[in-house]
Amino acid sequence: MNKEKKSGYKTLLLSVILSSPGPLILGYGLTLGRSSTQISDFTRRTAELLALIAAFVVYTITNKEEGRDAAWKSNIERKSNVFVGFIMCISGISMLILTFASDTQEKGNVLPAFFIALFGAIANTLFYLKYRSLYKSEHNAILGIQARLYGAKSIVDVCVTLTLLTVVLMPSSKFSFYLDIVGSILVSAYMLRCGIMTIRENWQVLG
Repeated sequence: MNKEKKSGYKTLLLSVILSSPGPLILGYGLTLGRSSTQISDFTRRTAELLALIAAFVVYTITNKEEGRDAAWKSNIERKSNVFVGFIMCISGISMLILTFASDTQEKGNVLPAFFIALFGAIANTLFYLKYRSLYKSEHNAILGIQARLYGAKSIVDVCVTLTLLTVVLMPSSKFSFYLDIVGSILVSAYMLRCGIMTIRENWQVLG
């Protein structure tokens, strides 16, 4: 790998490492609190971790196979992006079902989810800037999708952070009750939108 490809490899690897604890901590947090936004965020982060792992594996394979032509690499990368898109859509639909099927009256302790979302908002913004820079220099489809994904993730994490902060400060209020549901729906909508856009763009090229 050249210097730019090594930078992309290290960035994807770091993304996987830093994203791995999120679902575990949020899974534990669900034993303490039952916020709709918290449940949706757990589902979202689990799906995103699977998508990140897939992107990392494909990026590693395509950049180690130096003898392969550009068309083969592009085909593999776009198939990986379609897979990522399907994961996002399935996750978004699952979150909508969970939002309206779960009991949201008793929120419990949502502090673990709040701190994960706060850290995520900061980390995802930094990753967005890094992936955008890498994509401009390398023009790799995997890195381009990650730039879009992390840009949207940073916005969603800000929304989740504010929603959970409201639940922490006003756990029994009507405002936090409805904001929690709205926050969950917004996260679900984000996943569906990103998933559909990713599938559409890459499916057209494959077809």
